[in-house]
Parts: sequence; C-alpha cells; structure tokens
Amino acid sequence: MSLDVPAPEPPELQHALDPDDYADADVQGDEYRRDELEEFLRDGAWERAFDEWAEHADLDESEWAIVTDLGLVSRYDFFWDDFADRVGYHAPGLPEDWRERDVHPDLDSWGTVSAINAGLTELGQVVSDVLKDEYVDWESAFEAPDDLPDF
Repeated sequence: MSLDVPAPEPPELQHALDPDDYADADVQGDEYRRDELEEFLRDGAWERAFDEWAEHADLDESEWAIVTDLGLVSRYDFFWDDFADRVGYHAPGLPEDWRERDVHPDLDSWGTVSAINAGLTELGQVVSDVLKDEYVDWESAFEAPDDLPDF
C-alpha cells in the first residue's frame, strides 16, 4: 500500500522538553541538538523520509486527513541521544479515550486509531533513520565498556 499525499511541513521541535519526560524514552546526556536536527529536517530530511515512508504506509488518505486535521505532525519531537548514538524521537498519537473525548468526527473504530498510531510511529522511525544515516555526522562522546559480550 502507499499513501499519495504531499509531505507536510516538518515539525518545530520541542526545545523546552526533556526527552526523559516521555514514557517511551530513556536518554543519557543533556545536549539534544534539536537546533541542528530541525535544520536538517527543513533542509530536506523530513521530505525525503516522508516520501520513503509514504511509499509503504499502511494509512489511507482518509486516515491521513484525520492526522492532518488534528495537527499531529506538529507534535513530533526528535533529539540526539548521545549515549545510544542515535536520533531519538517521540511520535504523536491518538489517546486511548478518543471516543469519550470525541477527538475527531471521522474516528469510528479502534482499528483506525491503531492504524494511525502505528503509522505515526513508523514515520518517526523512518525520519530518525534518515537523519542518522544521511545527515548526522556527530560522534558519540560515550565509550562502550571493554567487557561487553560479543554477539
């Protein structure tokens, strides 16, 4: 499946947030390099990653319209995780109580909510990979211990 929509504007990163405040992140260090990452996103990384993701996205245009209507793309956050030598990310998503909160008139099933949340997570991973593989040339300041097992 593919999603045939234009790439939205890249998100403005959440400079005031500490990535450790996310339930799904455990980041070591305190230099998140969001300014540089945001510049990479504006300089083509976002569009490149979005196009790559959209080629294989499991979302359809009506589900993407919900994402757009709710402004979910603007809620992405990307940050440098020096300890793990990676670009970390926090993907936005729809809340579990979407039905009670009447989040969007076109949301009518858990399947749609699940597809949107999974799609946004996959997009975040693709963006993270594109940033790390094609834009970031920073060396991690952390050294792995010598006694790590070989796998």
